[in-house]
Amino acid sequence: MTAIRPLLASIHRWTALVFALPLLAVIATGLVLSFEPIVATAARAPGSVTPAAVEAALQRFDPQSQARMIAIVPQDGALTIGGGGAARWIDLRSGEEIAGASALTTIFRTARRMHETLLLDLGWLVTASTVAMLVLVVLGVAMGWTRLRNNLFGWHKATGWFLLPLVFASPLTGLFLALGISLAAAPPPAPRAAPLPMVEAVRLVAAGHDLANLGWIRRLGPNLVARIAVDGELKTFRVGRDGLEALPRAWSRVIHEGVYGGVWGGVINVVTSIALVFLLVSGVVLWVQGRLRIARHRARRRTAAAPV
Repeated sequence: MTAIRPLLASIHRWTALVFALPLLAVIATGLVLSFEPIVATAARAPGSVTPAAVEAALQRFDPQSQARMIAIVPQDGALTIGGGGAARWIDLRSGEEIAGASALTTIFRTARRMHETLLLDLGWLVTASTVAMLVLVVLGVAMGWTRLRNNLFGWHKATGWFLLPLVFASPLTGLFLALGISLAAAPPPAPRAAPLPMVEAVRLVAAGHDLANLGWIRRLGPNLVARIAVDGELKTFRVGRDGLEALPRAWSRVIHEGVYGGVWGGVINVVTSIALVFLLVSGVVLWVQGRLRIARHRARRRTAAAPV
């Protein structure tokens, strides 16, 4: 292993350099998105979203029952109704339509687009960068444990080793999401039934859950699916005329988005994202420092070899 370590280190360095910019964009926006479940959990006030308010908004702004999705945005105190065109935003306190998302929610939504597509329909580059991140982690482990010192290199190695489960799980679950791998058991077959109106779906959800904990209800084909915060975790349910049916957890999404354990899932993602940013930036800095040392050494050799 000692003989091959220089080769592994070289591959490690050049992989990081080639993918440095897209990786920085993906990791930095991941850091921003890590705060989204924390903010949403903190903003959910029990009883703050009433069935009457949601039903009134649907009857007023979607009288033809064309909506394919509704969502509660707790930090904005708003309901969004999505159909064939742009989503409509309704203030749940006044029942009036508003211009759109708050600045904070806009930041989260822009960060998500950057995180998934780099704002330029470059999902393939995001996926390639995620694979590169996994390669970097595997190479770091393959290079083995070294004596830790109180310098940048020592902190780089210590961060990678001590937070290894986190820095490996984050890009791995991100790659699974990009490839459509949910790590969920197959859902039970949906019963054949006429599509439910969105208003009726809201009533069924409200019968068993506080609507302040509702994330969204979406129409997927003839079925309606709801995402609801239950005991600190966002869980998915099929909404039918007989009530709600829990669907298998998509563990890739649960882990990657940190939507478990209340605010703690988000906190873990914040720590992971900070660690990944530090590993990437410190790795590039170490490479630059190494190149500068080599340049200075060559300069000294040229000076020593120059005729007097």
